[in-house]
Amino acid sequence: MEQFGPLPVRQPAVAGLFYPGDGAELAAMLAGLLAAARARTPVDPVATAPKALIAPHAGYVYSGPTAALAYAQLALAAEPIERVVLLGPVHRVPIRGLALPEARAFDTPLGEVPVDLDGARAVGRLPQVTTSAAAHALEHSLEVHVPFLQTVLGDFTLLPLAVGDASPEAVAEVLDVVWSGPETLVVASSDLSHYLPYADACAVDRRTVDRILALDGPLSHHEACGATPVNGLLDAARAHGVHPHLLEVCNSGDTAGDKRRVVGYAAVAFTE
Repeated sequence: MEQFGPLPVRQPAVAGLFYPGDGAELAAMLAGLLAAARARTPVDPVATAPKALIAPHAGYVYSGPTAALAYAQLALAAEPIERVVLLGPVHRVPIRGLALPEARAFDTPLGEVPVDLDGARAVGRLPQVTTSAAAHALEHSLEVHVPFLQTVLGDFTLLPLAVGDASPEAVAEVLDVVWSGPETLVVASSDLSHYLPYADACAVDRRTVDRILALDGPLSHHEACGATPVNGLLDAARAHGVHPHLLEVCNSGDTAGDKRRVVGYAAVAFTE
């Protein structure tokens, strides 16, 4: 990945849009979201760290409370984690397979997170993995998770993968390469249904969540916009014996008020 000279830092694309662009304001917002999540669902301080999470990627005012439940679950059991494998669907640049960034770090208003270059080289040997600066440049599905991770983990490396047209088996094969032990966390970024009326979305999303909890893939992109990374995670979860637990399912009608056309969100933790 460094054969043509030093790699750049991937700059934030949606700071000031999906979440605050000022570091102090962002830190305060995250602290509030995590505190509210802990108040809603107290976390066992001796719980083992989740091996994997599914969490949403909309603007924080919409999906932040749900994402915070996943990261509050992680916060008190985060000590072993040194690397996060973060998979999110592409929204702007279509790609085949999975794409690594052309970057040595991801920057946010909270600072830089180094990319796991060793992990990138390892998965980069697979034929379904490419490198694409364009796929990552404006992609929010990965970026919005990084400030949460910075807040609850402190120091860690990031292996960010933009996921395009790929089979569940292809995604699971990538995860197998870097699954490793308790030092590695996997995060699959996904919202659920899009722009259905509130009652319809609740019914559709409940069925989708039930399938996730049963490790019953593959999901369609009508059920989850991040179906491709989620389907790969479900395959990997079956192979590695981790079990999903629902933390929350809701939608933007619950958080932002408009129930005419909503987007669904879920937080799911996978434990060994």
